[in-house]
Amino acid sequence: MSLAKTLKSYLLWTHERGSLHYDVMVTLILLFIFIGPKYVNFKDKPAERTPHQTGVVVNPDGQGGFFYQVDASAVESQASLPVEDALLRVIEPVAGEVRLVDYKAVTDANGKVLFYRARVHRP
Repeated sequence: MSLAKTLKSYLLWTHERGSLHYDVMVTLILLFIFIGPKYVNFKDKPAERTPHQTGVVVNPDGQGGFFYQVDASAVESQASLPVEDALLRVIEPVAGEVRLVDYKAVTDANGKVLFYRARVHRP
């Protein structure tokens, strides 16, 4: 068998299982899978995961409810709504249907709102 015919048969995968050429093809594939990443830069990296994509942190309140810490930017992006409705619009995709009990704006030394701390209960 000539070299060209052998390479063509490898490419078309024409050898029967258990034959020498079949075993060579499988070995080459396994070597590529397991050793290739060490020597070839595939430029693949794990996707960066932002821990709080919605800007919401959930903590229990000790009374059967939860405190939701919501970034001010998430609430301010819905400026046409009252703060209560904006908070619920951000919290409900995370928590499901809830009732807002109360909330407090947490500010920095200059009075800028950093985040809102909202306490909610399920109806």
